[in-house]
Amino acid sequence: MSKLTLSVDDRVVSRAKRYAKQHGVSVSKMVESYLSSVGEPTPAAQADAPILRSLRGSLKTADPREYRKHLISKYK
Repeated sequence: MSKLTLSVDDRVVSRAKRYAKQHGVSVSKMVESYLSSVGEPTPAAQADAPILRSLRGSLKTADPREYRKHLISKYK
């Protein structure tokens, strides 16, 4: 395991320590958890909801100009 030195505002450190104590976790574990999640897709983004699968590709032939005309007439 590597060590990492960070410069963090004193107030932020105090809040982080309070939060960690209340939740029974170390500040190091909180930072590690955050850093490991950076750049990884969230589970919600990974999950492919059936409604999204059914809609995928349905607008490939859509004409943005036609949709704009539709919106203009709808909201006159």
